[in-house]
Amino acid sequence: MRALLYGSVALLAYAQAGYGLLLAALRRVLGPRPVAAAPIEPDVTLVVAAHDEETVIADKVANALALDWPRERLEVVVASDGSTDATVALAREAGADAVLDLPRGGKIRAQDAAVRGARGAVVAFSDANALWEPDALRRLVAAFADPEVGYACGQVAFVNEAGTNQEGLYWRYEMWLRGMESDLASVTGGNGAIYAVRREAYIEVDPIMGHDLSFPFNLVKRGWRAVYVPEARATEKMVPSIEGEFARKRRMMSHGWPIVLRGGLLDPRGYPPRYALMIASHRALRYATPFLHLAALGATLARWRRHKLLLAAQLGLLAAAAAGGRLRARPLLVARYYVLTTASLAAGLADWLRHGTEAGWDPPEGTR
Repeated sequence: MRALLYGSVALLAYAQAGYGLLLAALRRVLGPRPVAAAPIEPDVTLVVAAHDEETVIADKVANALALDWPRERLEVVVASDGSTDATVALAREAGADAVLDLPRGGKIRAQDAAVRGARGAVVAFSDANALWEPDALRRLVAAFADPEVGYACGQVAFVNEAGTNQEGLYWRYEMWLRGMESDLASVTGGNGAIYAVRREAYIEVDPIMGHDLSFPFNLVKRGWRAVYVPEARATEKMVPSIEGEFARKRRMMSHGWPIVLRGGLLDPRGYPPRYALMIASHRALRYATPFLHLAALGATLARWRRHKLLLAAQLGLLAAAAAGGRLRARPLLVARYYVLTTASLAAGLADWLRHGTEAGWDPPEGTR
């Protein structure tokens, strides 16, 4: 029981803070592995998968057409995944080069359909509610001047900070970790707001397995680098409440666990040593945190007379998270965010094991 207690606490500390310190130390000792970025202007296809996005799709197309890129070298494709509103008509009116009116099959299959007909040597992807800065595409595509780069993701910032959600705080730390990973080897995850892939490196994955988690490690196994380009910036509306963020992450992890457990993420074959360490630390161990917390709490309760302070700290975290549902003090909100988003990892696994995961998706409430 003592080994369980100390082991679970040590792993939690490493997953949440120690991993970042290790990356910083490795970067200092080993130095960064630079990307040979350079100004290039290949044909680019920008794909926006959309389902019932009539409130934002015209603005998204306008944003895409306003990017600093030669118009004759930019193809804007909206792939409508069974939209029942005016998404298709509004995308056409806004000037998209191609609008695919597809039957409902899920975001991944909509993206696959768009890529099959894409003319670009580089295919970029974005969410319908994400707005790119004018130079974002140029910054992102410059990474593909390096022949080793097969995937690149940019930096997304969340813009509606008025609610209770603390995702912005977490996301800034996540972006820092991503920068360290990219400098040392390759990123272990991306984001749906702003990313791109070399056309020849694109792979079609299971429709319930999103690109954000499945693309980086799969491309690394195929010999490519997956890099982070922080200068390529986009903004996206954040779910306003912590409870809404719990629901969003729960849905995301119902798509993520299939990638972890049967999609090849945990299979180390094809990983360079540094990258294998990153996958184990940033993905496998991070997703195990709810179970490590339960193990630590159980072991502490079994030995509570010897570990009263540790028990008080764990119960205090839960009490602060509960109080954060009524009070808007920042420390209480951070505690609530941490507890609920950690719980969402386990909830997503339970959802997938109980009834599987559908390929279709709906935008989280408050993000449009």
